[in-house]
Amino acid sequence: MAVVLTLRWAGVTPEQYDAMLDTVGWEQRVPDGLVLHVAWFEPGVMHVTDVWDAEGDFQRFFAERLAPAVQEVGLAGQPDVRFAPVHRRFVAPGAGGGA
Repeated sequence: MAVVLTLRWAGVTPEQYDAMLDTVGWEQRVPDGLVLHVAWFEPGVMHVTDVWDAEGDFQRFFAERLAPAVQEVGLAGQPDVRFAPVHRRFVAPGAGGGA
């Protein structure tokens, strides 16, 4: 079952996020099950919303690729992560990736 992941992580900067992106390379080597990833920042807080085919797909990605990058980049603290089942998904025609 598809899930929405919401994540809030205090203390993570855009520079740290970019370093993690460079280390993990999820845009070049898309993790199995990842449908959508959006990240944004408020002062002192990183927010992420993802859609995954299944929660287990994210858990695998985290264990195999993301957790080592978090350590390498030196992110402090722990994120608040929540999952909810997707009720409906719509992707606008012509929507694509990239910043």
